[in-house]
Amino acid sequence: MDSIGTFYGIGVGPGDPELLTVKAINALKKIDVLIAPKTEKKSDSVALSIARPYLKPSVEIIFQTFPMVRDFAAEKKIFEANTDEILKNLRGGKNVGFATLGDPMFYSTYIYIFELLEPRGVKIVTVSGVPAFLAIAAQIGRPLAYGNDILTIIPATAELDAIKNFLDKADATVLMKVYKNFPEVVDALAARNLIDEAILVSRCGLDDEKIITDVAAHKDEPLNYLSTILTRRSHE
Repeated sequence: MDSIGTFYGIGVGPGDPELLTVKAINALKKIDVLIAPKTEKKSDSVALSIARPYLKPSVEIIFQTFPMVRDFAAEKKIFEANTDEILKNLRGGKNVGFATLGDPMFYSTYIYIFELLEPRGVKIVTVSGVPAFLAIAAQIGRPLAYGNDILTIIPATAELDAIKNFLDKADATVLMKVYKNFPEVVDALAARNLIDEAILVSRCGLDDEKIITDVAAHKDEPLNYLSTILTRRSHE
C-alpha cells in the first residue's frame, strides 16, 4: 500500500499572485493534485488562476463545487463527498493541495474540509495567506487601526440588526461580502456618519479590480461577491 500523502490548505491571497508567501509557493510546488474550489454559479476558480504560475506542469487539477455555506449541516453531504475524493488521492500517495482565497482559516470553505479531514489520520499543513482587507488597506494607503482602536470585521451576509449593532461599537470596520445587501449596508453606514470614510474595493488584485471612494453614489449598483468596504470613525 502506498504511503499516505500530505494535505495542504494553501492561502493564495486576494488576487495578486505576487502576494503569495514563500511558504505557499513552496507548498504549491510539492503537490501532485490541486483542488480548485468553485461555486455552483461559476465555471472557473479564482484561487486556481492565482496559484497557476507556481504549479508544476504535471499537477492534476480537480474542480470541486461547494455551496455558499449558510447551514453546514444541510450541506454536509456535498462536503463529505468532496472530502472522500481528497482522501482517495491522499491514500494513493499523492500530496493534495486545496487553494483558497485569502487565508484558509478566515471565512473559508477550507475550514469545513479541514474539520472533516482532521479526524481521519492524515497529515495536514495549513499555509496562511493575505486576507483581502489587509491587501486593500496597503494598496489604498488606509491604516486599519490606530493605538487602542477596536477593529471589527463583519460579514455583510449577517442579519442587518447584528451589522448595525457592531457598527455602533467599532472604531474601525471591515465589511466583507457586501454584494448581497449593499444598499442596506450603505444606509446603515450613512446613519452612523461612517459613509464619508468608507472605501469599497471589489476583486482586489485582479485584472478587473474596482475602487470606489464615493460609496453612497454607487448604492444601487450590483457588486461582485469579492467586494469589501473599509470604514472608520474620523481619526484626528
